[in-house]
Amino acid sequence: MKTVFEALTWASSFLEDHGREASSAEWLLKQELNVSRTELLLKMREEMPDFESFEKKIRIHATGVPIQHLVEREEFYGRTFRVNKHVLVPRPETEELVEGIISRARTLFSDPPSIADIGTGSGAIAISLALELQQSVTAVDISEDALNIAKENAKTLKAPVSFMHGDLVEPLKGQKFDILVSNPPYISEEDYKELDSLVRDHEPILALVGGEDGYELYRRLAYDLPEVISSPGLIGLEVGEKQARTVADLLCVSFGERIEVEVVKDISGKERMVFGVIK
Repeated sequence: MKTVFEALTWASSFLEDHGREASSAEWLLKQELNVSRTELLLKMREEMPDFESFEKKIRIHATGVPIQHLVEREEFYGRTFRVNKHVLVPRPETEELVEGIISRARTLFSDPPSIADIGTGSGAIAISLALELQQSVTAVDISEDALNIAKENAKTLKAPVSFMHGDLVEPLKGQKFDILVSNPPYISEEDYKELDSLVRDHEPILALVGGEDGYELYRRLAYDLPEVISSPGLIGLEVGEKQARTVADLLCVSFGERIEVEVVKDISGKERMVFGVIK
């Protein structure tokens, strides 16, 4: 029998030996034991329950399967979301997009704004906004498999989100929204080939690649957003590294003098968000 400490030590070394992040061992162990980091530290000398299950998952992760897919969950904005191979695993930097929308919404709108999340994936953005702003949100995705996961997350977290199946803003046409937010696929076809196998081989290409140069979805959004945004209105987009200025220009061309665009850096100092206020 192994203690929790021995299980963690073995797993960390095993992952390092196989070219994976040793820190993933602690993350998986916390999920396996369903404890916080503080609770984990207090359990270090206790006997490890079902070491075989933990060992199996570590060995599978070493082959390239993301840990989030092994446990089928990820934390986002203080909540637990179910994820699988059909959705992009929510990233911490996307929490900054959500925070940016929330802070601007509270400044711009006196009444509860209507919100649409385009390309919702796991539903992380839509559900977080619905719960934080305490109002309903509309979420769109082209993947029915992704929508099934998002619907499950919304039900579990009791979030007032309605879902629509379709390509970008197509299902929204004929309506106007005060806030439109999106974290679309933005990786170029060339860069996709160079992605870590943890991402490339296990996360949906539909949620990653934004055309040959990575801007295809932004061009389409910039062209179509004027049809479905209210005035005043707010647009929030997550972008890839070094894409922010080009995406900002696309919005300026599409909206002209109607829009005030702001490029925002993330906590790492990279320009990863573009916000546009429709006058």
